[in-house]
Amino acid sequence: MANLLQETNEILKENKKSWQEVKWVGCRDFQIPIALFKDLANKEYDDGYGAQEVATDLLVVGNNWWLERHEYDGSEWWEFKELPKEPIIYRPDIKKIIGEVWKTLEELNDKEESNNG
Repeated sequence: MANLLQETNEILKENKKSWQEVKWVGCRDFQIPIALFKDLANKEYDDGYGAQEVATDLLVVGNNWWLERHEYDGSEWWEFKELPKEPIIYRPDIKKIIGEVWKTLEELNDKEESNNG
């Protein structure tokens, strides 16, 4: 069992964020008052395997970061996300974005270069 509010407090702390930095809580369609979220989240739920109990689209949003719900076979947790920094390297030579399974964009394209070289 887990307490959603405690879980939220912990992931904020792990990522050096605080409630003062939270801009809004809700989903992509609407937001709810932060105080209401805290009240509703201060409850136990089964975070183990089975079925997901916390709203699947729940978000806690700050400036350039957010928490979103993730699950695997019903086991659920928050995932911390940040806007990625724009890379300084520009690659107009990319030829593949689909290929072998579980490969990165770089792996798909560097492997092709080494096979052709």
